Amino acid sequence: MIVLLDVCTLCSWEKMINQLPNLKSSGYPFPTAPPVDPFAKIKVEDCGRTKGCFRYGKPGCNAETCDYFLSYRMIGADVEFELSADTDGWVAVGFSSDKKMGGDDVMACVHDDNGRVRIQHFYNVGQWAKEVQRNPARDEEGVFENNRVTCRFKRPVNVPRDETIVDLHLSWYYLFAWGPAIQGSITRHDIDSPPTSERVVSIYKYEDIFMPSAAYQTFSSPFCLLLIVALTFYLLMGTP
Repeated sequence: MIVLLDVCTLCSWEKMINQLPNLKSSGYPFPTAPPVDPFAKIKVEDCGRTKGCFRYGKPGCNAETCDYFLSYRMIGADVEFELSADTDGWVAVGFSSDKKMGGDDVMACVHDDNGRVRIQHFYNVGQWAKEVQRNPARDEEGVFENNRVTCRFKRPVNVPRDETIVDLHLSWYYLFAWGPAIQGSITRHDIDSPPTSERVVSIYKYEDIFMPSAAYQTFSSPFCLLLIVALTFYLLMGTP
């Protein structure tokens, strides 16, 4: 059987065929993966307004220059954390019932040998951090740039009862730590006495708290200030 096609039908088919290259170039019918967004810069101008922040280091430092930086904010039923530290290894925050290491829920961002930054969950057993397979983190992202480990992740406010995962609905002391890593495994923190929050932290209260590092604490203690005043008075009065 011979099928005869009229001129209009042939023109329609030709038009469809000519459109195929354009469809392919536009991503159809072979869709491509969406582009990967770069790590969004941490906005310190939001500190104390739409999120709570802790800064440790030089006065006036930000998320890219502080020895250690942490922020937190509520997003629905989750808390979003942002961490950054001057290290090529790991940066972490611990949730503790006191200011001492031991029995703490810890979230750490670890820079591995492949250049990735992974979010890991630990539980402090005394002075030793034990990795826990149950990891409450989600929407994880991290980057290692300019000798800094920076990351962002969310974790639920309320979790089923678990010894290693605290309920963030309650207030806890925050422990701040960072240090080197060997083949993607964390080692001892950089300083002997890592900083901690002065009081328990509520995720519902946004503050911008600065803590000077040891190099900037010399003249900030009451004893040092009293000593400076005494020496100034002695120099002004002169010796008898």
